[in-house]
Amino acid sequence: MIIPYNRSFQMATFFLTGFRGLEDLHDWISVPFCLIYFTVILGNLTILHIIRTDTTLHEPMYYFLAMLALTDLGLCLSTLPTVLGIFLFDAREIGIPACFTQLFFIHTLSLMESSVLLSMSIDRYMAICNPLRYSAILTPARIVKMGLSSVLRSVLLIFPLPFLLKRLQYCHSHVLSHAYCLHLEIMKLACSSIAVNHIYGLFVVACTVGVDSLLIFLSYALILRTVLSIASRQERLRALNTCVSHISAVLLFYIPMIGLSLVHRFGQHLPRIIHLLMSYVYLLIPPLMNPIVYSIKTKQIRQRLIKKFEFVKSLRGFQKC
Repeated sequence: MIIPYNRSFQMATFFLTGFRGLEDLHDWISVPFCLIYFTVILGNLTILHIIRTDTTLHEPMYYFLAMLALTDLGLCLSTLPTVLGIFLFDAREIGIPACFTQLFFIHTLSLMESSVLLSMSIDRYMAICNPLRYSAILTPARIVKMGLSSVLRSVLLIFPLPFLLKRLQYCHSHVLSHAYCLHLEIMKLACSSIAVNHIYGLFVVACTVGVDSLLIFLSYALILRTVLSIASRQERLRALNTCVSHISAVLLFYIPMIGLSLVHRFGQHLPRIIHLLMSYVYLLIPPLMNPIVYSIKTKQIRQRLIKKFEFVKSLRGFQKC
């Protein structure tokens, strides 16, 4: 159902959409989304619980993994209310303050995820290229500073966005094309000049995602150079194996982001459902897959998960007896 524009809603309300034209199937569409959200929450909480309760995992690599899990959890929870509200309860109306608040958290957490992935690449660089100074450089205090700096950078850069949007006049439409609020989508609805929003948006992306991806690439170039200088083939494989999980997380984050950018810029002729699916993939697939990847590829996490399942299974057997 498309809600017509009404001037009484000026600067008061936006209307969200799910899969336009498939409103009769929203109940069925909600099923996979509910499963995805449940898996994201359970998977990331499990990672956090394992790292918190197992003192042998209180190391830099796992502290950064905990930051990644927290970021993914926050990103999931920031979109969950409006997405499931539309699919389950047809709750399409969202106030301007609530929309701008959701926008702030989605973009801030996305930038934080990029920062955490950069921090994890620094961790892998230090562990492989400078192992003797690893513990001396990546101290708990320094890790906390790295985490706080990523939060501060993201908050300061995204904080102006709601104010830049608030100054615009929305006289074309109040119907957004997604089930959540994004800067680019809201900006398109304005009838006043959005040049400042465009320039600032490009600046934010360039100095965060652009710089982070470049530094991640540089760190892995240095890692690869160090690994290739190792004489033993077994040692080379062992060193590279410690990077597989992080490389997977980087690809899961950047590939959907690049794909979404290409679709927005060059895919105007593509069906609208492609744009929608790409936006959901960008926001939901990394939080969904990261715990799975780290549970499979990280031996320590995998062993703790197996022990947890064995403990639960033994408790059930004891209760039956």
